[in-house]
Amino acid sequence: MTTTLPVPIAFELPDGWRATPPDGVGATGAAFVALHPHPDAGFTANITIDGEFRLDAATLPEIADESVENLRRSAASVDIAERRKVGSEDAPGLTQTLAVSVVAGGTLRNLVQSQVYLAMLDVTDPSKRAVIRLILTVTSAQHSAVIEDFRDFVRTVRPDTDMTS
Repeated sequence: MTTTLPVPIAFELPDGWRATPPDGVGATGAAFVALHPHPDAGFTANITIDGEFRLDAATLPEIADESVENLRRSAASVDIAERRKVGSEDAPGLTQTLAVSVVAGGTLRNLVQSQVYLAMLDVTDPSKRAVIRLILTVTSAQHSAVIEDFRDFVRTVRPDTDMTS
């Protein structure tokens, strides 16, 4: 079931990418999905966005570890290739790149998942923290051709302060 984000965000998709209903592509729990225009070996690179309010004190690395463990339940293997903190104390973030082997459509696929975690604190109540997760999932072969699109996309993500839309 499609979910909504805990805080409104705005962003711009890279050229050629198209939004699609999350439920239509089996992205349960996602608030947004975009598909790359050129599949690779039957797999379509995709960008998904999800998020939640976190009332606990879990750090972004701990939240990223939770994502890895959740992914391991449905994948043949998941390895953390890279992880680093980004952003600032006021706008903390974390990126991680995962090497994922998964059976999809009856075929074992080697995928790369680039994840970006953005923490957003409520300015009036810092105990309220939303964590937004941006995810690129792509075949290993197509990763180098698509990663710059994802980076360009991430640079456009911002809180949506225009409450009239």
